[in-house]
Amino acid sequence: MAASDSEPRLRERPLSPHLQVYRWQAQMASSILHRATGVILAIGALAFVYGLMALAGGAQRWTAFADCLGSPLGRVLMAGFSWALAYHLINGIRHLLQDGGLGFAIPDFVRNSWISIVGSVVLAALGWVVVLSHWGQA
Repeated sequence: MAASDSEPRLRERPLSPHLQVYRWQAQMASSILHRATGVILAIGALAFVYGLMALAGGAQRWTAFADCLGSPLGRVLMAGFSWALAYHLINGIRHLLQDGGLGFAIPDFVRNSWISIVGSVVLAALGWVVVLSHWGQA
C-alpha cells in the first residue's frame, strides 16, 4: 500500500462559507447596502466640500461646479447620493431600534429590511419632488 493510500482524503471545499453558498435575502441585501451607502456618503461628503470650495472660489468656479451637477451624469449622481442618504438614515434607525432590543425575530427582521429598502426609494423620490416643485431645476 502506498503512503498516499493510507492518508484520509480531504474533500476540496471552501474553508468558510462564501456568497455563492447563500441564497440572497432581504437581510443580506440590507447589510450590504448599509455598508455601500456609507461609502457613497463619504465620497459625496468630499464632493460637497469641493462644492463649498468652488463657492468660496468665486462665480466662475461655482458656475463650473453647478454646470457639472446640472449635467445628466451629475443629476444621476445627485439622485444616487440622495437615495444613499435616505437608505442609510432609515436603516440606521432600524439598527438603533435593534440595539434597543426590538425587531430580532426573523419575520420582523425581514419586514424591517424591506421597509428600509422601499422606504428609502420613497423618501428620496419625495425629496426630489419637493425640491423640483419648489425650486424648479435643482
